[in-house]
Amino acid sequence: MKIVIIKYNAGNIFSVRYAVKRVGFEAEITDDPAVIRAADRVIFPGVGEAGTTMQYLRERGMDELIRSLTQPVLGICIGMQLMCRHSEESDTDCLGIFDTPVELFVPPEPNPMHYKVPHMGWNTLEYSNIPLFQDLGPNPYVYFVHSYHPTICAHTVAVTDHIVPFSSALQKDNFYALQFHPEKSGEVGARILHRFITMRHD
Repeated sequence: MKIVIIKYNAGNIFSVRYAVKRVGFEAEITDDPAVIRAADRVIFPGVGEAGTTMQYLRERGMDELIRSLTQPVLGICIGMQLMCRHSEESDTDCLGIFDTPVELFVPPEPNPMHYKVPHMGWNTLEYSNIPLFQDLGPNPYVYFVHSYHPTICAHTVAVTDHIVPFSSALQKDNFYALQFHPEKSGEVGARILHRFITMRHD
């Protein structure tokens, strides 16, 4: 099983590699197109800003590379947001794999403590019955850190509520995406990473 993590100008990539190792696998961090194309599983994680990150990807042709992948691909946090159509962050056109926008959380007035932005900490998933989420149990808790969120759309497979309900997971064909951080989500996150690596994908 060849697992690669896409190397680009985003943070948190090494913690994802450690999380993959904790579930029993090794992952290579690379920006080599040939290595990425040859992988069995591709992970596109990160923490960063949409505008500068998309510019970095376009300058290196990595936007077209990611869109063209046919093996299972998992976007995490900014990786998920960049897989959407457009982000309000820096008014950024993104990869367009998921036809949904990414919007800024706008707290209501007055602003109670639990409506703070960024959305940071543990929250629950209301998820669809797909193989990626097998055996998670009802309303599992996962860890979030984000100020922008993908809206709910036809490809939403998990919903979380913070100010508004939003897509906490998306899936279309071979592309999967998580707004939360599985590498910071304890046993639930470990199960999701393990399922992504080991599940059959037709």
